[in-house]
Order: sequence, then C-alpha cells, then structure tokens
Amino acid sequence: MVRCQTDCLERHLRVCFEMMGHFIGSHPWWFLIAPLIVSTALGGGFYFLQDRMSSDIEEQFTPVDGPAKIERKYIEETFPRNSSMFSSFRLSTDGSYGILIAISDGNILTAESLHKILDLDLRIRTMQVEFDNHFFEYGDICAKVIDSCASNDILDIINYNASNVESINLTFPWHHTDCKSIPLYLSLGSVNVHTETSFIESAKAVQLRYNLEESNKAQNNLWLESFISLLSNESSCSLQVSYSTSKSMQWEFEKSPASVIYLFSITYGVVITFSILTCWRLDNVRTKVWVASCGVFCTGLAVLSGFGVLLLLGQPFVMTAASCPFMILGIGLDDMFIMISCWQRSRILDAVPDRLGTTYRDAAVSVSITTLTNVLSLLLGCSSPFGSVRSFCLYAGISVCFCYLYSITFLGACMALNGQRQAQKRHWFTCARVPEDSPSRASKAFRVCCVGGGYNQSTEKEETEPMAHFFQRFFSLCLTHKRTKVFVLVSYLVYLAVSIYGILMLKEGLDIKNLALDDSYLLRYYKHQEEHFSKYGYNVMVAVKQPISYWDENDQRALHSCISSFKKLNFVNSTSAWFTSYKHYASTSNLNVGTKEAFLSHLTLFLALNPTFKLDLNLTAGSAIQASRFYVQTLNQSILKDMMTGLRMTAEKCPIELLVYHPAFIYFDQYIVISDSTIQTILIAVTAMLLVSLILIPNPLCSICVAFAICSVVVGVAGFMSLWGVSLDSISMINLIMCIGFSVDFSAHISYAFVSSCKDDVNKKAAEALAHLGYPILQGGLSTILGVVVLCVSGSYIFRTFFKIMFLVIGFGLLHSLVFIPVLLTLVGGFSRCY
Repeated sequence: MVRCQTDCLERHLRVCFEMMGHFIGSHPWWFLIAPLIVSTALGGGFYFLQDRMSSDIEEQFTPVDGPAKIERKYIEETFPRNSSMFSSFRLSTDGSYGILIAISDGNILTAESLHKILDLDLRIRTMQVEFDNHFFEYGDICAKVIDSCASNDILDIINYNASNVESINLTFPWHHTDCKSIPLYLSLGSVNVHTETSFIESAKAVQLRYNLEESNKAQNNLWLESFISLLSNESSCSLQVSYSTSKSMQWEFEKSPASVIYLFSITYGVVITFSILTCWRLDNVRTKVWVASCGVFCTGLAVLSGFGVLLLLGQPFVMTAASCPFMILGIGLDDMFIMISCWQRSRILDAVPDRLGTTYRDAAVSVSITTLTNVLSLLLGCSSPFGSVRSFCLYAGISVCFCYLYSITFLGACMALNGQRQAQKRHWFTCARVPEDSPSRASKAFRVCCVGGGYNQSTEKEETEPMAHFFQRFFSLCLTHKRTKVFVLVSYLVYLAVSIYGILMLKEGLDIKNLALDDSYLLRYYKHQEEHFSKYGYNVMVAVKQPISYWDENDQRALHSCISSFKKLNFVNSTSAWFTSYKHYASTSNLNVGTKEAFLSHLTLFLALNPTFKLDLNLTAGSAIQASRFYVQTLNQSILKDMMTGLRMTAEKCPIELLVYHPAFIYFDQYIVISDSTIQTILIAVTAMLLVSLILIPNPLCSICVAFAICSVVVGVAGFMSLWGVSLDSISMINLIMCIGFSVDFSAHISYAFVSSCKDDVNKKAAEALAHLGYPILQGGLSTILGVVVLCVSGSYIFRTFFKIMFLVIGFGLLHSLVFIPVLLTLVGGFSRCY
C-alpha cells in the first residue's frame, strides 16, 4: 500500500513541545504560580455574575431572527394597543396575567362548586398587596374594557350568582346571548354536550383568567407573586386548583441553576476520588496522587478564568452555560490521564526536564489536536440562531482554551515537581526519603507504607500498570482475532441501524414546560390544561396587509376565497372577522354598503356599537382602511410545526397579501430552524475537524478515520437520545455540538498512537496503541461520566438532558476508540511510522 505522510507540521510541533516541556521542567515554580495569579485576577469577573445573568426565555430559546418576531413587529406597529379596550385575542405578546383551573371530580357546574369558585374569585380580586408603602388590589392594575376590569365570561353569564347556573342553558363551544357570542371553550373544560341542542350537560373544569395592564410591571410582579401565594394551598377534596402566571415560567426557569449548585461539590468530590484511585500506585514514590488532585484543580482554574474573563468583558451569562464545568472537568482529566501515561513511558534515569520534554513530545500534539477540535466545534456553535447555544458555546470554548493552557503550564509544573520528589525517592505524603527495597526484618506495614522508588531495570521505565497489560495481552489479542473483527463489524451495523431508526423517530422542538423544575406547580397546571382544555388550539390573527376595497365585490370574493382556504385546513375550527360581522349588521339593518362612501359612513356607527373591532382596523385620518385583521381558531389536531407552516403557506397562496401571527409562533419558529441549523453546524464542524486532522495527524487515511468516528458517534447519539426520550431542541443541540469535540478526543488519541507505532504488523500496531492509551482513554471516559452522573438526579430537564447526551457521547466515544476504530485501522492497512 502506498504510504502517504503529512507530518511536516506535526514533526516540528513535537520538537517545539519537547523544548517547552524541558523549559517548564526546569522552572516549574514559575508555571505553577503564574496560572494561580492569572486565574485569581480573572476570577474577579464573578463579581459581575448577577449583573450579567440573562435568563429571558424568549431571548435565549427562540431563533434570533425568527419570522414570528418580524410578524410581531408589524402587528404592533399596524395595530397599536388601546389601554382602555383590552382583548386577549388581540395581544401581540403573552400579556400579563394570572390564571387558574378549578377541577371537580363530578360536574363543576353546580351551585355548590360555583359558590366555591366565586368565593375564590372574590378573594383574588380583593387581595391587598403592598407597594411603596401603599396597598393596592386587582381593580387598580387590571386590564380595562371601557373603564371596567376585563372579566371572566362564565362568571358574567351567571351574574356572579352560583344559583343562576341552574336556570341558564349554556351552549358550547359558543354561548350566544342577545348582545354577543361568548367563546365558552376558553372557560369550561371536559364538557359533555347534548348532541341535538348543543346545551351543556356537565363540565369538569373552569378556567379563570385575571389580565393586568402591562404598564405597571413592578406592581404586576408583586400582585402575581401574591396570586401564587394565595393559590398555593387552595386545593380541597371537592375542588382541585392549579395555577400559573405570565411570569411563572420565567421565575421557575431562574431557579434551575440553584438546583444543581450542590451537585458541583458532589461531582468534584467523586471525580477527585476516582482520579486518585486510578492514579494510585502501591509504590509510595511512583504514585501520582498529587498529580491527579492537581489535574482536577486545574479544570477548576480553567472554569474560573474562562467564565471570569467573559464576565469582565460584559458577555451575558445564560443558565445553559452552568453545565460547562462538568464538560471542562471531563476534557481536563482526559488530557491529564494522557500526559500521565506518557510520563510513565519516559526514562526514570533522565533528568526531570528531559522526562517532561519527552512527555510533551509524545502527548502534547495529541492533546493539542483534541483541544483544537473541541474549541472549533464550540466556536462554530456560536453561529447558532439560539442565544442559549451561543452563550454556552462561547463560555465553553474559552474555558477549553484555558483548560489547555493550564494543562500545559500548571499541570506540567505539578508533574515536574512530583518528578523531582520521585527522583529524590521521597514519600508521596511525608516527603521523607524512603528505601527502594525494604530491610529483611521490616514488618509488612513498613513494606507497604514506607518503601518505594522501584522501576523496571531492563527498560529503565516505571513498571507497567496491570490495565496496560490487560489491553496489550488480552484485550488487543481478542480484538484483532478474525472472528472478533467479524463480530465487531456486525455489531457496528446493528448499532448503525438502531441509530438511524432512532433518528427517524426524533421529535423536534423544546416543550416550554420542560424549562420548569420537576417539583414546580406549573407542571400540575400544564397537566390539567392538557387534560381539560386541549381540544381547541390557538386563535391566530391574520392581517390583511394591503389596502383593498372591502365594498367591492371582486375584492370581497378574493378575501372570502382566502378565508375558505383557511377553513379547509383540517386543524381549523372556525374564523371570525370584523367585515363578516359588519356585513351581517348591514344586512339586518337594511343598509346598503356597496359603495365606498356608504361603506365608510355606516362603518363609523358599527364601530361605535362594537368598539372592540376598532382594534382590528388601521384607519387613516380620512377613515381609509390601510390594513385590517381577522382570526382563525385552530384545533389541536396536528403537530404545532405543521399548523404554523400550514397557516403561513395558505396565507402566501392567497391573492391578497396576508400575514399570520400568534404570540406562540415566537416559540414555534424553533421547529423550522432547529434541524437545519443542527445539521449545518455539524457538517461544518466535521469538515473543520477533518482539516485539522489532516494537518496534525501524519496520515490522511487516519484523518478520515477520525472524521468517520465523528459522524458515527453523532449519528449514534442523535438516534439513541431519541429512543431515550430526548427531543432535538436548543438544549440537545448544545450537547450534539459538544459531541463532535468529545468524539474527536478519543478517536484522535488512539489513531495518533496507531500511526506513530514502529510495528510493521497492523495488529501489533493496534495492540501497542491500546497498551499505551487504552487505559488513559478509559480513565478519561469514566471520569467524564462520573463528572456528569450526579446530574441524572437533577430536578431540571436541562441538566438531565445534558447527562443523558453526555453519557451517550462518552459511551459511544469509548466504544469507537477502543473497539470500532482499532478494528477499522487494522482493516485499512498499515501506516509505517516511527519516532
């Protein structure tokens, strides 16, 4: 086979790193103290953490330039709010409100149940809240409709008298009175209706909404907090009450970081213990206890510096970035284990600077490759349309850079100082000199605790670890057997098939309720809403953007054809429009509105009788209609993405220029961009990883193996996360971007060791690569899993998702680096290379 070498850059890098290692080994205290000073100075940025916190859900979890944000801007400019004429249907945002659902096991439309609801309503409306040394209540800050608070329809119908319900024939979903039609599907849930008359026979739930004027934000927040406090203990045996507010999700989301703070200390304790145990040697001189501890401490310095410098520069801190320390811990320990492995293969009798130079020569290029690929994948994630992804990737990318810098300097200095202790044969704990061999009469305790410094006399290196023997003599021999290779290939095909199946089942989009903690009162509210009020969906506004002649028959036909197109959609229940009401008014009043003059003159009286419709018209000073809007009531019979895109496509096909909008579309836009954005980012990242590998790994075919590993791990993680109940959203997108970096970590180490081997036989190359790096890779993988495993008990969906995907990433990364990649490398041929 033709051997293609591209080591011109890599060879010079090895020489440079060897010189660097020698210099650090000669002056370890400089490189020990300098990182401590730098990280302490940069850590001052945490002083600004509270000021830099950015937890706005819309800003962080919706596309920055989503179409709905442009649509909202048009709606707000064209149909400005009227503070004296509130209408929840016509809001361009979610508004400011408190909402409750009262549920009865039987029929809630009884005098007894309604009496309890009316009592609760009265307590809510008369609740006293203190603000600026004065007390106010709901009536002082409520949203107004002609100088009166916007009320609840069901309570208006019974005239706030529970006994009246027995004498009123309620119809569903619309209740018609002499004055107007009332949408009772917003107030009553789980309704049983008489099939012939549409009269309501029973209902299980009543929903009450308390809308507030949005100009009083400080007072609104205080009132909403009191609303939550009042309802927190309101449920009884006969009546269950769940509740929410316009600020609830935001407030609950802001609690998420605090819910995992205690897990950081547990994580670092577990990882330090694991690192010490895996670096422990029975030899009291050769043991790497202090190096392992310093390796964990080094990752802490990296997080302190990375976060600190960005906070000093004024970069917003998003809650998703709180998971960065767990990732940095895994990356830093992976580098540490690789460096320790290379140190152990250096000559014992060499001076400490020479040993560290050899260590850097063998390890630093491999570590540099993984760091560069990690940083590239994360910085590419900064181009995401989601603010939460951008913030995470920026904080993580800068922290990885500091992790690499401190691994080369601080950790290298710690290894040099530990090497000086070893050279002087001093005890790891007492630093007292100890004999290499125990005296003949020494006790067993003395031989265990007070002897050390031995090494392999023939190789002049430290004794090989048992796990290295396992990888070289057992695992590699088994893996390189022909039957095993066939089994591995078949297993890989099964893995690929299951992964592809999972991808086909993958759901898209972030369910907003997942941002709340598991013990949040919001989950109960969402559960009740889904159980009792899930039939009817969103009342979507449709804006007629161009001026048309509403009195002209041709324009009327065009407009009605558009409305008919909306009605034909399987998820549309009904439409309502000012011009259809106006036409009905004209017909019943025997008015001729067939000309412009007549249409506009009679419109004035119609709007005086129906002032709410004024909000649907954009009129000039001369009463010309520049734009208007009507409404489409949807049903929850289709996927949200399909509903939104279906409405938009129908509007585009209409001969009249239309625009559809609902405040929820701000969040639904994620469904449109999440998959394309993720695929685009991954493809760009894989291409960048391939270029880096081609430059730094001395064999093109080996670089292709690394790119193969990236794609394979990403496919596996995407497929299995779907089977594990994780959807593709901005949170899982963060983890998939990380997946690229981690998949490079493991595959690059083993591939680099393979092509660097002096062996002629490919099976022996694989055996040597696994003997040298199999255990460090396993250590790095297990330490990363241990670093995130505590997140599985987190009460936050965000952190549990982080754990699930990290578990899959590390699991599949280890599987590829220790099984699939070695077998693949033995199949594609040998790459003669020796240093």
